Amino acid sequence: MKLARTLAAGVSAAAMIASAASAQGISDDKVKIGVLTDMSGTYSDLAGAGAVAAAEMAIEDFGGTVAGAPIELVSADHQNKADIAANTARQWGDSEQVDTFAELVTTSVALAVFEIAKQQNKIALVTGAASSPLTNDACIPTGFHWAYNTKALANGTGKAVVAEGGDTWYFLTADYAFGEALQKDVTAVVEASGGTVVGSIKHPFPATDFSSFVLQAQASGAKVIGLANAGADTTNAIRAASEFGVIAGGQQIAALLMFLTDVNALGLDVAQGIQLTTGFYWDYDEETRAWSARFKERTGNEPTMVQAGLYSAITHYLKAIEATGTDDTDTVAAKMREMPVEDFFAKNGVLRSDGLMQHDMFLAQVKSPDESEGAWDYYNIVRVIPGEEAYGPLSESTCPTK
Repeated sequence: MKLARTLAAGVSAAAMIASAASAQGISDDKVKIGVLTDMSGTYSDLAGAGAVAAAEMAIEDFGGTVAGAPIELVSADHQNKADIAANTARQWGDSEQVDTFAELVTTSVALAVFEIAKQQNKIALVTGAASSPLTNDACIPTGFHWAYNTKALANGTGKAVVAEGGDTWYFLTADYAFGEALQKDVTAVVEASGGTVVGSIKHPFPATDFSSFVLQAQASGAKVIGLANAGADTTNAIRAASEFGVIAGGQQIAALLMFLTDVNALGLDVAQGIQLTTGFYWDYDEETRAWSARFKERTGNEPTMVQAGLYSAITHYLKAIEATGTDDTDTVAAKMREMPVEDFFAKNGVLRSDGLMQHDMFLAQVKSPDESEGAWDYYNIVRVIPGEEAYGPLSESTCPTK
């Protein structure tokens, strides 16, 4: 009888230890984050393996545990296909105890995963997809849009180009939801600023040969050719414009979404002078330089705003779990909105009720080769764009759950 009581006590103690995380409200005795990103395609440089590295850094810097439970990370290549992303997210949620879906570059991917997150009541952290509808008509109560959006790009680059005399525009637009949203948001800013749009043409996503598209844009006579695309599509379009003498002929290229990795791929000889809007620049201050040095040591590259933003979003998510002692989706989402966002990535960050993380943005201009002091020294920061100016007030959001 004494032996039985001793064994029972030992089993009970082990069970108590094993279920400690659950006692604190952590489901499945762990917190599991799933990074869905483009590992092999158009957006792999600006997101991809670098995004996974940023997520790993966030987990390591948090100590590998939260609220007494281990933090696990899984990742997958969605290949910029909404069906692959949705099927992966559904499997992760149903069978692999993934608590949150993260990164989600490509608007069609983010929209598809938002639907799965809504069905499964999971949190979705978007840092790669750009479209403003994610926190407007397509919003969900547990979806958060972190790094930037098409409205901020329009209020940054679009407004600046018109103010400098670029008052007639022709758009070269990626033929999917992101390109359409970016063109729509920039058109609104151009017209509100007194400019006009003389035409547009859609190109396949992704595309490699931009010759015919650039020639049509060149023939339009517009002062500005607005590139409503991103990643390799942007760099391929700019190379084609350079080959056909677009800038030499007096027209301006407005790269409406351009990343540090795009400038690196093009080189300063080609990219110099282009204005762009970004949510992050590695060389902005001591904080950004310190974190970016660690990222570069790990990956060999300086981070993009997608990658740095993912670190920020995951860290904020983990802080909310730590503060509440649970990974319950609704509790964590409410706590995330309650806490301010102020870190090396986000300045004056506020997580709004529509899911948008509003923070200061930067209008930048690509340096000339003579201005640059070395590798990755690519931007002059023209001005800081306050968060509400960049994203617009919450009253303008059409999110039904705000």
